[in-house]
Amino acid sequence: MSMVNFRLDDEVKKNMEEACKEMGLSMTAAFTIFATKVGRERRIPFEVSADPFYSDKHIAMLEKRIADIKEGRNTHEHELIE
Repeated sequence: MSMVNFRLDDEVKKNMEEACKEMGLSMTAAFTIFATKVGRERRIPFEVSADPFYSDKHIAMLEKRIADIKEGRNTHEHELIE
């Protein structure tokens, strides 16, 4: 048996512990299930994709809009949806 150590954000760890407890699992059991599935299937057992919100293009557009607003230029008006 091997020991594996890694760091998790405190909130991520707390949420995982709570979810595992609700399923009757320890975090060790959950990670073992994950590792076993990855080893057998040679893939991550869920979809992993980038959130387009954080793309360089989108961040640049948001930064430009913020700069426009700060300079008093609001060129991105739209109709209010009621």
